[in-house]
Amino acid sequence: MADKPASRSPWAFVPSLYFGEGLPYILINTVSVILYKKMGVDNASIAFWTSWLYLPWVIKMLWGPLVDMSSTKRNWVLATQAAMAVCMLFTAWSLTTSAFFFLSLAAFVAGAFISATYDIATDGFYMLALTEKEQAFFVGLRSGFYRLAMIFGSGLLVYLAGSFELAAGNISLSWTLVMGAAGGIFALLFVYHYVLLPFPKEDERRETRDERHGTSFREIITAYFQQEKISVLVAFILLYRLGEAMLLKLVSPFLLDGHSVGGLGLTTSQVGIVYGTVGILSLVVGGVLGGWLIARFGLRRCVWPLVIAMHLPDLFFVYMAWQQPSLNLVYPLVALEQFGYGMGFTVFTVYLMYSAEGKYKTSHYAISTGIMALGMMLPGFLAGWLQQQVGYTAFFIIVCFLTIPGMLTIPFLPKRERRE
Repeated sequence: MADKPASRSPWAFVPSLYFGEGLPYILINTVSVILYKKMGVDNASIAFWTSWLYLPWVIKMLWGPLVDMSSTKRNWVLATQAAMAVCMLFTAWSLTTSAFFFLSLAAFVAGAFISATYDIATDGFYMLALTEKEQAFFVGLRSGFYRLAMIFGSGLLVYLAGSFELAAGNISLSWTLVMGAAGGIFALLFVYHYVLLPFPKEDERRETRDERHGTSFREIITAYFQQEKISVLVAFILLYRLGEAMLLKLVSPFLLDGHSVGGLGLTTSQVGIVYGTVGILSLVVGGVLGGWLIARFGLRRCVWPLVIAMHLPDLFFVYMAWQQPSLNLVYPLVALEQFGYGMGFTVFTVYLMYSAEGKYKTSHYAISTGIMALGMMLPGFLAGWLQQQVGYTAFFIIVCFLTIPGMLTIPFLPKRERRE
């Protein structure tokens, strides 16, 4: 065991782990839509079939106990990264065939389940490989690299596909090259993590111990829902981002829509800079600062300032919808809103980690993130319809009011602040 380090600096593996978590999510749920559109698939088929790809992240809690009870989190991380490389390479090959839609969709479905499993293993490994203080400090950084992976996937890779298309005049070939490159990236991540991931002492095989004590899926689920004030915790997970769940669905359409329909009339490239670059970078900085503040001063002293920092800037969208300001003012307003969102999201993430106490941390965290995904998915179904009924200004006012229910749950959450 001397050649197997029990710990390494989190800087060596946390950024790459969460970059590897964000990239498949954006490829499967966002880039796939662009790919199918360019390949000539009709909008109805694209919308219907790609909508199902989000489901594994909602129901991943159902197989979280399997990850908790078999093998190690390190092995699960490596196995899922290798499997994701195979999925992306298979997708690349499928685009050269006449049955590309069926074959690539099957690969994306498999990739969605693999990616959701990777999320479970990575979050579990994070809690086992880092100390409690490190967990609080790196919570913003991990979110930042997850977001950077999304920029890389929906920005750089899509840009490369377009460049290859112009150069070669072949859409199928351009996307084959991009998906092949994605498969290569996952293969490199597998090799990197195989070499550099530590072997935490708590990350051990659980079959023998759990079978001896009669552990079952039902026991793990029961243990989660027997936590102190679990109903308040579930309400917090579902409601804390309610306003943001509505907002996120309409930000890009609002920025793109013309002034005559209440939007800001930005071009696609301007939206990419305002929201996809400046906004995301602001979110990353806010997340890192929020994580540092919690690690430095503790959650109890930081919770309300960070919560207010997250929700109050939603008023900027009310102002922008009402006044339709120039681009020079849109930049700082979107940046400040995303900065505040990054700060406030660290509170949410830390409470999720607090919900994963006890010996089934991985499974319980997976249950919490599954509930979180449900809380983001359901409001999104109504966001577009609601905006069309009331217009952008009234919609963003409603969004601001929808931030209140989640805040009302905070005083009733169980006090679980960890000791420094």
